[in-house]
Amino acid sequence: MPARGLTPLLFCLLPVWTILTPASGHPQHSPCSLEQQTAHCSNRKLSSVPVGLPGSLEELQLNYNHIKTLQDDSLLLYPSLNTLSLACSGLEKLESNVFQASRLLESLNLPNNNLNIGYQESSLALRKVPRLQVLDLSGNKLNDEMASTLLENLTSLEYLNLSGNLLMRLDETSFRDLHQLKDLDLSRNIMFEMDGAFDGNLKLRRLNLAFNYLPCLIDFHMTQLLVLNVSHNAVEWFIARQDLNETFQLETLDLSHNKLLFFPFLPKRSNLQNLYLSHNIVRFYEHFADNATFPNSSSTVEFYNLKKHVSNVSAQLWDDSLHGDISAVEILDLRYNQVDYFPRGFIGKMSSLSRLHVGTNCLKTLNFTSERFSGSLYELDISNNRLKQVLADDGALTNLDNLTYFNLSLNSLKELPYGLFSSLPKIQSVDLSYNSVNICRPEEAKVGAPSFSACVDWSNIMSLRQLYLKGCNLESIPASAFTGLSLTHLELSDNPGLVVQDSLQSLGGTLQHLGLGNTQVKDLEFSPFQSLRSLNLSRNSLLHIPSSILNIEVLEVLDLRDNELSTIPSGQADTLALTLQTVFLTGNPFDCCQTEWFKTFQTSAVNMAGQAEILCEDLFHTTHRALDSHRFLCFEGESVLWYILLLVPVCLFFVGVSIVVFLTFKPRMLQKSIKKKYLKPTSY
Repeated sequence: MPARGLTPLLFCLLPVWTILTPASGHPQHSPCSLEQQTAHCSNRKLSSVPVGLPGSLEELQLNYNHIKTLQDDSLLLYPSLNTLSLACSGLEKLESNVFQASRLLESLNLPNNNLNIGYQESSLALRKVPRLQVLDLSGNKLNDEMASTLLENLTSLEYLNLSGNLLMRLDETSFRDLHQLKDLDLSRNIMFEMDGAFDGNLKLRRLNLAFNYLPCLIDFHMTQLLVLNVSHNAVEWFIARQDLNETFQLETLDLSHNKLLFFPFLPKRSNLQNLYLSHNIVRFYEHFADNATFPNSSSTVEFYNLKKHVSNVSAQLWDDSLHGDISAVEILDLRYNQVDYFPRGFIGKMSSLSRLHVGTNCLKTLNFTSERFSGSLYELDISNNRLKQVLADDGALTNLDNLTYFNLSLNSLKELPYGLFSSLPKIQSVDLSYNSVNICRPEEAKVGAPSFSACVDWSNIMSLRQLYLKGCNLESIPASAFTGLSLTHLELSDNPGLVVQDSLQSLGGTLQHLGLGNTQVKDLEFSPFQSLRSLNLSRNSLLHIPSSILNIEVLEVLDLRDNELSTIPSGQADTLALTLQTVFLTGNPFDCCQTEWFKTFQTSAVNMAGQAEILCEDLFHTTHRALDSHRFLCFEGESVLWYILLLVPVCLFFVGVSIVVFLTFKPRMLQKSIKKKYLKPTSY
């Protein structure tokens, strides 16, 4: 009887138990995994927000599901929610009251959805999130009107991502309510016009406009901005407002991959530290003002219709007041432009310059004496220019006491100032690849040498660690060339016929990378290089791997491409597999029936780069992939085709003998056959 009396009570408590269960824990078969106060429910094929999660949940990850609508009651059970993420879930709409209980929500990530469908109701929902600081609406097919509607009254927003949408034009109404906005990403849209769009965002610090169609940036006056990225647009002009006495806080300006004709006209007072101008058509035009050289040229440029209330401006092509304050610039990237000289005093004004990249331009002369590079210069890249001359005096070289990386590759240098590199006390990396400068012999590097030399003396430069002499037409290297050096990287590739002799032996304890590709080296002893981790022997017509390589216990990368290797003996393959991480083997005529080495590398941790392109040849010189070598029938390392070729003549011999014997013992049959076929009666 007591049990029967308790049954109605249990039925009455059942609804209460059902309600309390989600609050106390989550079901045993919950689609989510919990980690502290975060629920990971991504990629679970969910069509709605799961129930049964802890009520104290602070972060909910629902990415890669199938939730088309976030309904009004979806989040009622999670009032403590701080972060909600619904990326790539096919979301079309937020119902207007979905955040009625989410008073603590600060971060909402909704990228790569379809909010363009229900943007009007979704905007009503966003307005009811009083503490929203982070909003990601990237990749939602939003146009200008949709974005403006969604952003109404979001006065607490600090970070906004609208990248990957369909924005075309922005004006002063686009972000007028976002008074707290600090970080704005508008990259990868189709914008070509901005008219006062950010005038009301006085706290904006980072602005990303990359990958759009902006034709120019004029009247730039955002003094509070720290980072501006306008890369990958169609910008031809960048002109900052020149009549402001306030110092611009801009630290990083990225104008790379545009159509800039001139060096940007920067603010008069600036804190700019990083200036990226690569992949433009920038050059300097100061020499056009020289009437003796260009008598019919004009030294001024006129700017029309800079803004509705600004009159036309006429200015000098090179005017210090226009190119602005560059005294704080630390990184200047001018790669892939058309710079053929630096205007007088231009380099000297960058007193804080530490990295200068001018690779792939049109410079013909590098003059350390007149340019007066900053003493803080750390990295200098003037590769792939037209340099024929490097000028430097002792005073200029003394000022470069912090220069560490120096790239002069791909130029037309035939001589250098004597003692250029030995005068740089901190130099660590020098690249002279694809020039015509030799290494000095002892008798050429003596005291009293001329101011210019057609060879370079490397001995006793204690700081040097990396030396690149690729493609310098070197024929031999003197035995004492690297005396006193502690090189870790030495690149000598593309010097066909190079005679190394004993010059490398002094580097045995320090060398970690050695490049000898396309040098025709064959018999070099590698045993002394016990620190070697990377070795390039490509394009050397090697018939076998030098056995001394097996003695290098720390070798990780071995490049043997484009040689004449037919196989790699099993013993060598086993030894190499113990240390190698990557091996390059394409371009060798391997034997399809001697590919045990392939299986050894394949079953070990060795990465065979371009494995599918490693080819082998069969007996008939037919090419196959070494990856398919298991399909060939081979006996004791020889193809079955050898046995077929040996068996066919034997079979033909026995067939011939059999025919002769048969006809010998059956002569009448032969006669009858001949008579029947050839001795027929005729009609005449």
